[in-house]
This record gives sequence, structure tokens and C-alpha cells, in this order.
Amino acid sequence: MTLLEVLRARRRIAPYVRRTPLVTSAWLSDTARGTVSLKLESLQVASSFKSRGAFNAVLARLERDGVGAMRLVTASAGNHGRALAVAAETFRLPLTVFTPADAPQTKVAAIRRHGAELRANACDYDDAERQAKAFAKQTGADFISPYNDPDVIAGAATIALEIAEDAPATTDLVIPIGGGGLISGVAAAAKAIEPRVVVTGVEAEASCAFQTSLAAGRLVPIVPGPTLADGLGGNPDPDTITFAMIQQFVDRIVTVSEEALASAIVGTVETEHLILEGAGAAGVAAVIAGKVNLAGRQAVVVLTGSNIDLNRLARVVATTSAPTNARKATTR
Repeated sequence: MTLLEVLRARRRIAPYVRRTPLVTSAWLSDTARGTVSLKLESLQVASSFKSRGAFNAVLARLERDGVGAMRLVTASAGNHGRALAVAAETFRLPLTVFTPADAPQTKVAAIRRHGAELRANACDYDDAERQAKAFAKQTGADFISPYNDPDVIAGAATIALEIAEDAPATTDLVIPIGGGGLISGVAAAAKAIEPRVVVTGVEAEASCAFQTSLAAGRLVPIVPGPTLADGLGGNPDPDTITFAMIQQFVDRIVTVSEEALASAIVGTVETEHLILEGAGAAGVAAVIAGKVNLAGRQAVVVLTGSNIDLNRLARVVATTSAPTNARKATTR
């Protein structure tokens, strides 16, 4: 992926997505003893960064192939399916989305609302991906991976352009990792602009496929456990292009506990008045858990999404105390 491709992606998707705000967090800056800003992709169209890649993938295919008899299929933990459903609806394209049976209702309801055919019977994300690929092979539908697709990655990489323009002195990027499409694109574009920027990826302890694979020097399967960060769970495609990009462009990967994820959600609600899903809060969790050293640095944490079921959010808020420094920040 070249910077030119990212610029082309930005031109394509500009009429359909938002240029999201970049805001400084006094709470996280105090915690890290540096300057920490938040890239609010939680306010993106379809409430996650996935809209960038979804629209770019659809628009790039329309440029190459025209509408014709195009039929789309994908697998998703929820956010990519929702984002692709919005893009497919915009261009009147049929779409089938395979999700785990326990995917968050706020995500699957939105997939249905935008007119996609939903098949929510997989036992987990890995199973959903297998079903979607089999469907593509049987029907001739175009499978658009949530992460293993150059156009999806280039769309996500447009975040790096906005950060470079809004905060050119940024020294560090802290980015959640699921299938690796977001961090691959953003890291590659950011380092093309400023090679010295340090990129930290964040995985859930319960599902750390890339940290495990980097240690082994090759992609190795893991047994993912349940996690509040449902969007980060599962194994990547064994043939994913993101692993090589992560090896090349990501400086380190850290993991965060379920307790840190919950604290990050509650702390962000209390101090920033922003709602995050578990995956969207992973970068915040890494900062408050001290997993990344940002002292004296100028960092950007990408908040990737806000699609959390209301009942789950209520349970997290009811059972989790805000971090002490978050409570102090709200009393100033």
C-alpha cells in the first residue's frame, strides 16, 4: 500500500464519511505524564472506523467493475458488517453478513436496518469467516474481508492523514488490533509521513493472536477466550496480508486485561462523556494500565467504535469503579 493509494481512498470516501475530531484528554495526559489526544472514530458514520474501509472497498470495486451483478458478502463481529451494510445500501447492492450468534444486538440490528441479509448463527468469528468464504465460493459473491483487503486497509489508513494534518508533532500512535487492518494501514501511512513515529498495538489478553505470532515469527493459531472487546477476538485469516505489515510497521504490541477494558470504558464515560465499546476502549486501557510509556510524548489514541449494547454498558458501569485519576479529573 502506497501513500498515493491512501490519498485516493480519502478522495473516494470523503462524501460518505466524517473527518472525525482529535481532542486532547486532560485525564489521560495526566495519567501518562505526556500529551494524549483522542481520535474519535467512535463518532464516525456507523459509529466505528470501519466505515472508511467499507466505503473505500465498495467504491474501488465500482470503479473497477461497475455495478453489473455485483453481490457482496462478509464476515464480521459486527462493526464491519454494519459499515458495509450502510455502504451497500447507499449504492443499492445486495449484501449478506455472517456474524457470531452472540454478536452485540446494537450491531446486528443495524445490519438488518440497512437492508443486508443477516446470518447470525456462527459459533464465533472464525466460524463466521469460514461460512462467508464458503458462501462466496458457492454463489460467486465478492467477499470483502474486514481486514484482509487492500482497499479496506487503505480506507482505514486515511485516519493517519487526518492525524498528521491536525497534530503534526505526534510522536506515538496507540491503536487496537483485531484482524490488523486498522493498525496496518494507519502505521504504514503514518511512517511514510514521519518514520520516527512509534506505533503501539493493543490486543485483549484473552485473544492476542498477533502478539503470539510475532513471538513465533509466523502466524500461529490461538484459542481465543471471551472478551469485552468482542471486535478484537478471533484468529486472522492464515493468508492475511496484515501480518507482514504489522511485522514491518508496528513497533510493539501490548495486551490489556478485561478489568482494564472495563475501567477504560467507565473512565471515558466519566471524564470525556464518550461511550465506547470494549474494542474501542483498548487504547485507553493500555494507557491507564501503564502498558505504554508516553511520558513527555505527544500521543494519539484511536477510539475505534461505540457500538456497545445498552445492557452491557449498564452492567459495566454498575460493576466497575472509575480509575482514581478519572474521578479526580472530573472534580477539577
